[in-house]
This record gives sequence, C-alpha cells and structure tokens, in this order.
Amino acid sequence: MSTVAVMIDGLGVNFGGFKAVDNVSLTVDDGELRVLLGANGAGKTTLMDLVSGKTPSTEGRVWVYDTEITNWPEHLIARAGVGRKFQIPSVFRDLTVKQNLRVASCRRTAVMANLGFGHPAIAREKVDRAIELIGLRDQINTAAADLSHGQTQWLELGILMVQNPKVILLDEPTAGMTQAETMRTAEIINGMKGQHTMLVVEHDMGFVREIAQRITVLHLGRVLAEGGISEIEANPKVRAAYLGSKGLS
Repeated sequence: MSTVAVMIDGLGVNFGGFKAVDNVSLTVDDGELRVLLGANGAGKTTLMDLVSGKTPSTEGRVWVYDTEITNWPEHLIARAGVGRKFQIPSVFRDLTVKQNLRVASCRRTAVMANLGFGHPAIAREKVDRAIELIGLRDQINTAAADLSHGQTQWLELGILMVQNPKVILLDEPTAGMTQAETMRTAEIINGMKGQHTMLVVEHDMGFVREIAQRITVLHLGRVLAEGGISEIEANPKVRAAYLGSKGLS
C-alpha cells in the first residue's frame, strides 16, 4: 500500500467573494510526480500558494505525510519538509554555483561553515550529486550572475535537491526556456523522481509528456479531471474546457 505524501481535503480560498480555489481535494503518493494542468486563472499557482503557506486558506485542510500543516507560517511549512521553486529563480547571484549549493546543503548557520569551511562529508556528497544531475560541472566556479537563464533554473533545482525536502513544489520550471533547455530540465526532473514527491505546475505540453506520471486538471478553481496523459487527452470535459480539439501536443 502506497504512503500518502500530500493530502489536500476540501481546500479553498475566497478573495472578496471570488473563489480562486474551490473545494479541491487530491492525494499524492510518496515519490510521485503530479502535474497540475489548467488554463490561466484555473487556480494552479494559488493552490501551490495554499499548500506552501504563502496564502492562507479559508476552507479545507492540508497534510504532509502525517502532519497537518493547514495555514502554518511559510517557514514552519518549509521546516516540515516542503520546498518550493518559483518561476523567478532565487539564488545568491554573487556566489559561485558550488558556493550556492554548499550554503543550501549546510545546516550550520555560521557564515564560514556555509561557505565550505568544515563542510561535512555527507553534505559534500549531496552537492557533488546535485552538480552531476543539473549538469553544471563545468560552471562550478562561475558566479550565479553569469549563468544563462536555463542554467540559473537548474542551479535552483540543485539547491532544492541538496536541501532534501520531502515534497517539492515547482511552479512553471521551464518558463522562458529554449526547447533544448526545456528538454534538459525534463531530464533533471526525471532524475529526481522517486527521491522526492513533486507537484509541478506547467503549460508546456511537450514537457508535460516527458515528466508526467499523473495529471490533475484544474478549471475555474476546481478539479476537473485526473489521470495519465492518454486519459486526460481523451477526456471530453478537458478538451472542451482547456485543450481544444487537438488535445495535448
């Protein structure tokens, strides 16, 4: 029997009479990658905001494994094992790739420790694994400010990896990328499968095809459908509301 990593029960938020998320319920198993799909305004990012604590909900509850985190402050939800990557990367631009990863991997708060002095062996191993997976071995001594857009996004994925959250929320991880960068991002995320439970908001259908295990389609703040790629593509309600006659392409 699978372990449930994230359980959302009747979650919703009301903004002055407008329900941006309306009675959403879903469960995500441990190690699963779930894609949240829907048109602009469907409630995808707002749902991520509710889970991560960025926005307080007005109804419903959220659990991460056996811990209810409903409306906890963001920093406590992060401590409970939820990591989030936003559309705009958040890295230390003046630090190198390796320094960014070392800071992220070190639980000690002292500046010297974070920059690598007395860096524990297990943390060094995590950093090395992340560098290999994100493909930035040749850029380890490059300042984050000098990376391309795609490389910066990959660095932030590496930062999440070394922090080792139980659940990772990714909000449009391929936004602004070239097709080649998008496919490389799919490879990285596929390499993370099983090690983390992931919820991914994304519009790029080619990317979704590369990574999706199960898809939840949102429409007007509600769950419209769930299933695999073929099920979602064939669902007449989804086609009418979002995908159009051509389906996923």
